[in-house]
Amino acid sequence: MHIKRAPLASKILPWLGAAVAALLAGCSAVTLTNLTSTALPENPSQIYTFTLRVVKNFDNVPDQSISAHIVLDGQTYPMKRSEFSPEVYEFEYQVPAGRDDIAYYYLVDYGSPPSEAYTDVMHARIARRYVLSLEANRGPVGASVGVLGRGFTTQDLIAFDGSPARTVYASSTSLTFFVPPVPSDHNYQVTVNGATGNSPVGTFHVDPTSVTVAPASLALAPGAKQSLTFSLSAAAPEGGILLDVTTDVPESVIMPEVIVPQGETSVTVTVEAGRPGAGSLFLKGYSPGDLTVPVSVTAK
Repeated sequence: MHIKRAPLASKILPWLGAAVAALLAGCSAVTLTNLTSTALPENPSQIYTFTLRVVKNFDNVPDQSISAHIVLDGQTYPMKRSEFSPEVYEFEYQVPAGRDDIAYYYLVDYGSPPSEAYTDVMHARIARRYVLSLEANRGPVGASVGVLGRGFTTQDLIAFDGSPARTVYASSTSLTFFVPPVPSDHNYQVTVNGATGNSPVGTFHVDPTSVTVAPASLALAPGAKQSLTFSLSAAAPEGGILLDVTTDVPESVIMPEVIVPQGETSVTVTVEAGRPGAGSLFLKGYSPGDLTVPVSVTAK
């Protein structure tokens, strides 16, 4: 008995068609891409724009059949097509007072008969504090540098590689810090640290500079006063230079804060002797090395 074999093509084509159909069924005809930042800078209106890109994967999906929506707080809102791109859809939402976190997802209808695509639930955070810029990205130890942004508080501190710098709160949009006594000729990562977390500011390069002091030592009686002059190798920049002088005998030395004014190369302060004792004044972060001024207060 002779058995007639079916042509090979008659076996392959049905299998291939089924495979292609299964593949297409597992692929969405559109790709959804969220263009909304996870951190939305706070604005006075409390209105924020949510943006979605919808890209067709097949030519047989008519543009007019695509309808994009966003689901926020359990409510579904239609999104408008952007005037700048036919693939981009936008929705403006006024966030209720006191909200810091917004959960949402996108829902898109397309094709005929209509099909549906949607995203996972996503979150956007209202950034009450954010940093715009450093007023300068390099300077010597002691230089005064401004930080511009929004949402600053009196608890915020500037840090260099995690170590706090002396910080002055000016307003909710401005902070000032003094470059701390760290090794010069290095780059440091600057952050704003506070109760709401840490925000990156940028990279700051600490330039070397030198300081001399005259006289080189102090020998005083209790209550006596002595002038002490600090000189820089270059004129102080805008905002002046803070020379953060410390001492190991605070009860023996009474002296004001040392700031070289903007455009000046030196400053003279008056040191008053307190209780008898012996120690030093210290100034770190300047070349050729840490500056030390021996101090002795001796009773008559």
